[in-house]
Amino acid sequence: MNRKLATALVLAAAAVAGNAFADDITVDNSKFVSAKSRAEVQAELGQFKKAGTSPWSMQYNPLAGYKGEKSRAEVTAQYVASRNQVAAFTGEDSGSAYLAQNRVRAAGTALAGKPQTNAQ
Repeated sequence: MNRKLATALVLAAAAVAGNAFADDITVDNSKFVSAKSRAEVQAELGQFKKAGTSPWSMQYNPLAGYKGEKSRAEVTAQYVASRNQVAAFTGEDSGSAYLAQNRVRAAGTALAGKPQTNAQ
């Protein structure tokens, strides 16, 4: 009996919810007007092929001509120095315990509350 009642309730809820219909397809009948002529597009394609740096190419490598300014040792030292902080900020509490423990404050932060006065 409970199964029949549950099925009836589900069917009633589905009927009350109503039907969902997809919206009609919008058809744009206006003609396309290009901002460039065919010759301009062909010239641009020729420049991409000649340079070999088309960002739409599967072989495009944006870092191919990159030259770093730091040595490997400098980058490694910077990573080792910051990995505890990074681990704290990407941890379960998103760095709350790290900030509370170290009393780290970023320059220019403003917190809501009553301003402290220096009573002397």
